[in-house]
Amino acid sequence: MALISTQWARLIRFVAAETAQIHIGQPVDPRLDVGLAAWNKQTIRAYEISGSTLDPASRVTSNILTVEKLLSPLSREEMKVVRCVGLNYSDLASTLTNFSCILFKIANIVISSAPKLFYKPPTSMIGPNAPIFIPKVAQPVEEHLSDYEVELTIVIGKAAKNVSEADALDYVLGYTGANDVSFRKHQRTTSQYGFSKGFVSNPQDIPLTCTLNGQVLQDGNTK
Repeated sequence: MALISTQWARLIRFVAAETAQIHIGQPVDPRLDVGLAAWNKQTIRAYEISGSTLDPASRVTSNILTVEKLLSPLSREEMKVVRCVGLNYSDLASTLTNFSCILFKIANIVISSAPKLFYKPPTSMIGPNAPIFIPKVAQPVEEHLSDYEVELTIVIGKAAKNVSEADALDYVLGYTGANDVSFRKHQRTTSQYGFSKGFVSNPQDIPLTCTLNGQVLQDGNTK
């Protein structure tokens, strides 16, 4: 069992200073903390990757580009859907069981043997260092307890269904990090987490399509 084989070891998605276009690439410095470097406005250079993020055959070229703006590793179109598991780390779960935690008491979270699954639409995703817009329904922020959580994000690289635990890594393309933003007041008023964790940043610009047997019948937008 192993991750999907790729020609790149690390992948970033960015707007290049040389072209003003979106590219994917592999950092020239393999040890560079790209997120921190972008925050500190350090120069980031990357070998351009020819192909798409989700294509294992994409190859690293010798062409070097300078990162003008760091983006999320996947576009919203590539993400399709984000499936989440709550309290997935045993250390965290045991800590919450053994100690008083105001945050989770507020959210009415109970440690259970069954996994807590929830969904985030790709429209709730933004890139690193992008501003997080708080919707009016979650204001004022002092009353709605906006919260952040660092999460390990697993990128599934090919279609998977009924996969055994032994074969699970064969479907994993890679890993990245994410900030799971939540609004605890909304979370404690409903049994599902999607509403508190999946606010759309701009509902006035959402693509809408209807496809039947592979044929696109409708292709519009909420604009």
